[in-house]
Amino acid sequence: MKSQFILFKRSGVFYSEDTVTGKQRSLRTKIKAEAGVLLNAKNESARQPNLNLQLARTYLSASDPEATQRTWQDVMDEMESHGNPSTKTRCACAMRSKAFDTIRLAPLIQTKAEQIRSILEDCTVSTAHYLKRLHNLAYGLGWLPSPVLPTKQWPKLQFKAKRGITAEEHERIVAAEKNVERKFYYQLLWEIGASQSDAAALSSANVDWKKQSLRYNRMKTGTAAQVAIGKNLRDLLKQLPSSGPLFPKISASSDNARASEFSRRCRLLGIQGVSLHSYRYAWAERAKSAGYPERFAMENLGHNSKAVHRAYAKSAEVTVPALDDFERQSAERKLLNVISIQSEQAA
Repeated sequence: MKSQFILFKRSGVFYSEDTVTGKQRSLRTKIKAEAGVLLNAKNESARQPNLNLQLARTYLSASDPEATQRTWQDVMDEMESHGNPSTKTRCACAMRSKAFDTIRLAPLIQTKAEQIRSILEDCTVSTAHYLKRLHNLAYGLGWLPSPVLPTKQWPKLQFKAKRGITAEEHERIVAAEKNVERKFYYQLLWEIGASQSDAAALSSANVDWKKQSLRYNRMKTGTAAQVAIGKNLRDLLKQLPSSGPLFPKISASSDNARASEFSRRCRLLGIQGVSLHSYRYAWAERAKSAGYPERFAMENLGHNSKAVHRAYAKSAEVTVPALDDFERQSAERKLLNVISIQSEQAA
């Protein structure tokens, strides 16, 4: 096995050089015999881990012939194959990040913690998020015999603060929008809190006037959504096409095009910190502020996790009603229910 450290002399003092990293260190002696002993000790200390690595590769090759050939690009390809089309598209875009170029073709099982840390030192939150997902996927698939970077050593991700569009901002956006189709599109997002893609894809077939409900399947999760048609939504739907797509031109455009147009509108109005996705935050905040049952709000937005839903609604301002008023209103509701039941029985 080739020695990792070599000996050389400079100004009468012996030095060692690491042939892997190129680092040079003084052995602090001018006597060649002493320098040789010190060099042998350094090589012996490095030889055992290298031997263990060679043995590990041999065992891995026997159980998984492709183990020694896999690179991080193989893990990226695997990640891109998971999820629905929109998820695959996002992953494919993330995997093209230049930050991953340093490990893209690196052998998976030879990856060192320093390589992961070097990427994390100077990268975006999104890159760090996907890097951790790649690492966990490789380990979960058994392609890594052990984690390269222990869980506790991964930095805590600090995402940018997100908020919902306020009612005043929404009114300004709608009032300034001269394109009627886009104006109605923003109003629909405000009313139902759907994702921009789900709202753009709606057609007259999704409107059930008989049952007074708007039904569609979410693109991201494939789950069904059913929203009762209230007064505001009813008035809006009556102004939209009665057949075919509700937003013909918008449905034919891409997510990026819709987002860019909305960003341009907000920029002209001096509104900062929001995007089309902020309409979902706005809906969650409005629901919480109004005391809307959380289970209904989660169902409407398609959230399976309470933690995720509460993250959407965390900026909501909630004023706790006075207990005596609440008790009085509760008593009034109970009385109305009794009267209603008695009326039905008398009929």
